[in-house]
Amino acid sequence: MTPSHTPTPTSALQLTDSGRLRHFLTIEGLPRTVLEQILDTAESFASLGGPAVKKVPLLRGKTIVNLFFEASTRTRTTFELAAKRLSADVLNLNVGAAATVKGETLLDTLRNLEAMHTDMFVVRHADSGAAHFIARHAAPHVRVINAGDGRHAHPTQAMLDMFTIRREKGDFGRLCVAIVGDILHSRVARSQIQALRTLGAGCIRVVAPRTLLPAEVASLGVEAHVDLDEGLRDADVVIMLRLQRERMSGAFLPSEHEYFQQFGLTEARLRRARPDVIVMHPGPINRGVEIDSRVADGGRSVILRQVTYGIAVRMAVMSLALGPDAPGGAA
Repeated sequence: MTPSHTPTPTSALQLTDSGRLRHFLTIEGLPRTVLEQILDTAESFASLGGPAVKKVPLLRGKTIVNLFFEASTRTRTTFELAAKRLSADVLNLNVGAAATVKGETLLDTLRNLEAMHTDMFVVRHADSGAAHFIARHAAPHVRVINAGDGRHAHPTQAMLDMFTIRREKGDFGRLCVAIVGDILHSRVARSQIQALRTLGAGCIRVVAPRTLLPAEVASLGVEAHVDLDEGLRDADVVIMLRLQRERMSGAFLPSEHEYFQQFGLTEARLRRARPDVIVMHPGPINRGVEIDSRVADGGRSVILRQVTYGIAVRMAVMSLALGPDAPGGAA
């Protein structure tokens, strides 16, 4: 599918007049060229020489704030490492346990941080749209990256997943990608689907119990399956998702044990996919719920490589939004 390059309100917020990345809030509305630029830039960082290259000076003198209203150690840590490897100064704020408890509003927090001459906010929030709200109200020089908002989007996770797929498999056009699990509550799945469609994936499947498929699944441009064996058949890439228990209200599933019996990825089930299939998971993993440990730790798993690539991808997004060639970027 060829993506539309007509600007949308979301893309207009995320891109400058010249088409450069200003904020990174969602995959939706971004042209393929921008996604490929992120992947290509991440490749340059991933190819620098591994652990031997600790820092590049692209964002020296810049201050990046990890503004987390919702806990996530892994995501926050990779953003922090990415910023430090770009030579930026980093401030980590668990706002949920600080300012908001004292009654400080989101805009109050924003203005106070801007007064400290900060340059970028990496925002994680339980409410969908929080990162967009901050981007619309931030000072013109401040850049905003969405590190996950409610059930809406998690664009950097999707892009590190795309980077992993491209590194492991190459051209998206010939691939069949199966996303398995709690599609209904997953912001990661939404961003993955948008990225795969924009990058021209040949086949995109979502596999889940009917209760965990969104009502609008037919409009997402994917094949929907409620049988795991059928959903895995001849897949090149399998992305497993965890059950989003914290976002569920009501009885979506009889039990985790029954879920694993029907939708847990085992070595036997994985044989339905292609012999060179790769298995991915955005984490954290619920072993014995959505995936068997022998698969998670097995030879087809690239889960730990996803974590490693996440640093390069987040470096890419930060450098493109705030780097030397960006408006108001580093000198």
